[in-house]
Amino acid sequence: MNVTDQAAVDAFPELAHLITLRNGGWRFLPPLVRDGRPVEVDGFREWPGGHRDAIGVRSPSDVTGLRMTGEEPPGIVWQRDGGLGEVVFALLSLPPPEDRLAPRLVVASAPPLWTPIESVPL
Repeated sequence: MNVTDQAAVDAFPELAHLITLRNGGWRFLPPLVRDGRPVEVDGFREWPGGHRDAIGVRSPSDVTGLRMTGEEPPGIVWQRDGGLGEVVFALLSLPPPEDRLAPRLVVASAPPLWTPIESVPL
């Protein structure tokens, strides 16, 4: 963790979870801003073959994690809602999509907002 990361984590300890994802190859979209304040941070990790893991953080206690198929339209094969730490842990615990134990059954359609256009450093 660099000095800037450490200062951010000192001010907001829950950011350590997002830094863990970033250090694991995740990318983050520009934050969704309303009335000049960030209201949501979205991140994603793309797998070979097109699968994508995604996270949407609205607050430290209101977080959604998803795994989507690489097909068009994408389908959700795994979802977890909860606190930031538990969702990040669950995402990091998921086996890679090609693993025989990885979730494969599509349970819902993926929302269009998870299609990354541009990522920004976190």
